[in-house]
Amino acid sequence: MAASGYSDLREKLKSMTPHRDDYENKCVDETSNGKHRKRKHRESDDDEYEHSDDSTDLREQEARRVRSSIQQKTIFTPEECALIEKKIDEVVAQAEAGHYREHTVDRAPLRNKYFFGEGYTYGAQLEKRGPGQERLYRKGEVDEIPSWVHELVINRLVTNGVVPEGFVNSAVINDYQPGGCIVSHVDPLHIFDRPIVSVSFFSDSALCFGCRFQFKPIRVSEPVFVLPVRRGSVTVLSGYAADDITHCIRPQDIKERRAVIILRKTRPDAPRLGSDSSLRASLAQKPGRLKAKRSHRKADPDAAHRYPPARANTPEVFMVQTKLRKVRQRTSISSDEKLVKM
Repeated sequence: MAASGYSDLREKLKSMTPHRDDYENKCVDETSNGKHRKRKHRESDDDEYEHSDDSTDLREQEARRVRSSIQQKTIFTPEECALIEKKIDEVVAQAEAGHYREHTVDRAPLRNKYFFGEGYTYGAQLEKRGPGQERLYRKGEVDEIPSWVHELVINRLVTNGVVPEGFVNSAVINDYQPGGCIVSHVDPLHIFDRPIVSVSFFSDSALCFGCRFQFKPIRVSEPVFVLPVRRGSVTVLSGYAADDITHCIRPQDIKERRAVIILRKTRPDAPRLGSDSSLRASLAQKPGRLKAKRSHRKADPDAAHRYPPARANTPEVFMVQTKLRKVRQRTSISSDEKLVKM
């Protein structure tokens, strides 16, 4: 359900970037000979868009690589979709009533996520930002996969040869309101095995690859590849599409309510919150020189008022050493007198 105080992001985007609404015309296939103005892929935030024949060719090659590593099937009939959509509505109602565990539900403007089986930290939840920092929650901190997901969705995928039996141990329901989105990302390689399987419900949409989001105001760059996703369709990402290029859902691609069930398998060696406690304990036993690298939030509150060890690599030591060097350059008085003056 849409959070109060937020408006449809599509109107803001429409006035800022010229996007075409026809998904099919935006898809690049192996037979396309058309030339379009393109930008370099994966430029930094400070780079300008760059248009050239070379970059166009590179983007078209990349689009073919993306398309070749995606499989799509239409498995679920409209009647089956309606039944599953009713079950999704029941999940939403259960969450609104507070019947799920804390980390099962993750709410955001115009998009709610419901984790089952396994959940993980990401985005603003991370203590340290960046790829590889995601962690699974401790066992039992999210609810188990509902029986209807097994019976109505996973079993159908197994029957149709999409995944082997026993593969899925993580199911996430993303529920989008019109104008909702999810920013460009790669499903964490150290958390999830491949393939990544998703099933779409409620309405048609699109999955975009190679976009770059900018905010304040929100803008989305032109995709390398746009994949139409229809209600009842199954999308399977592996290889290049799963590992080597980001994917996202843009605000302008959610015109009606849309839900997707993402089915994955966690890696057996995926890091979990609390699993590195032994590492922290071993670091705490190292010499004081290493302890100085720990977060200031965990430091002794009185430490800033004491003269730190000369070799400790801390901002306080750097300031003291800098002052000492300046004093030595100005005067030849003794070291004791220097410290008194400081």
